[in-house]
Amino acid sequence: MTVYGVIGVGAISAAIVRGLCRTDQAGLPPGVLLSPRNAQLAAELAQQFPTVQVAESNQHVVDGASVLLLCLRPQDARATLSALTFRLDLTVISVMAGFTVRALADLIAPVTDLARSIPLPAVELGEGVTPLFPSSPAAPALFGQLGTVIEVPDERTFEALSASTATVAAMLKYMETTSAWLAGKGVSAPLASRYVAAIFSGVLTPLQTAAAVDFGALSHEHQTPGGLNEQFLGVLEQAGMFRAIEGGLNQVLERLDPHQN
Repeated sequence: MTVYGVIGVGAISAAIVRGLCRTDQAGLPPGVLLSPRNAQLAAELAQQFPTVQVAESNQHVVDGASVLLLCLRPQDARATLSALTFRLDLTVISVMAGFTVRALADLIAPVTDLARSIPLPAVELGEGVTPLFPSSPAAPALFGQLGTVIEVPDERTFEALSASTATVAAMLKYMETTSAWLAGKGVSAPLASRYVAAIFSGVLTPLQTAAAVDFGALSHEHQTPGGLNEQFLGVLEQAGMFRAIEGGLNQVLERLDPHQN
């Protein structure tokens, strides 16, 4: 049976573990070996799922895993990985942004079976859409259990997809600003946040199963000429919001891959 080792226990790795161990999965959940850092979260996962264990050290995770997930913060990766010994028959799947295949290969030698991935929180529910590069048998097998897999043709495309995920916090801040505005107008805070969430989920949820989405066309459909959506969109366009989004994405991509821009 596959044993997944996880080095770096945080929000995304916890979502992966919960997705693998969710009750609607066919068959028994796999064995999972967690690194001891972030001890409280690791202990909670081990208590919640009988096939999850917390290892004594990162090296014990490496030694006990057949597939190793690297979920470290990028700034911690070199120091953590350089202190470990890897074996040739190990499969490694990286969840870390900003580390190319070549850079990772140097850190985890002699491992050659290596893939990069961009899992999002929806993997916990089995509804993730996870880009992978390069193709490796273990990575689609893992993320295929957690939703849809996108096998990306090259690393430049992979980095662009990775950069786009940097927009999530800004999107949530946009929603928080709208919710706070409602609260300032006398709407109770719970109702305000619930209603703003409903506005966006009502538009976005049906798109999850679409083969392709034309956001420009959808934006146009939601604008009645002379209406409220058209007015608000015009304010944002005049303020340069969308040019700022493009500029921010270019800066993130430059950080991930200085040779792309």
